[in-house]
Amino acid sequence: MEHSPISPEITFTHHHSDEEFKRRVRKTTILLSVITIIELAIGLTIYNIHKGENPNAGLVLAFKGMVCILTLAKAYYIVSVFMHLGDEIRNMIMTIVVPLLLFVWFIIAFIYDGNSYKNLRNKYDLHFKETTMPSKHHATETPAEKPGGKE
Repeated sequence: MEHSPISPEITFTHHHSDEEFKRRVRKTTILLSVITIIELAIGLTIYNIHKGENPNAGLVLAFKGMVCILTLAKAYYIVSVFMHLGDEIRNMIMTIVVPLLLFVWFIIAFIYDGNSYKNLRNKYDLHFKETTMPSKHHATETPAEKPGGKE
């Protein structure tokens, strides 16, 4: 008696052999190691650019973008292979990925809101600005004269 699949996505047969899975894990481990070495090299490059006299902000931003893309690629491979999400049905994948995307949006929204709060506080609360800003930023401002005249 042969079992027919319940749906095209759901079967109870074992698709992968242990040898195939070991080969896949080995390949993914090597790929993750290479990506990590590339990320470290980019990080060292960013560090050396910042140590220079005239750091190129555009180049640093491009390198940081590359690190973000490589990090997302590593996260994809880790979740797909080591957490076995790549072998799951589409609905199970969406059950995990959609809340994760909402969590990422949540973090971005709080960072944006915090930055807005910081900028507004620096603009409207002058006492806060005086106590938190380094003195070299106040060099362009003219000091107020003391009420008692010159001393």
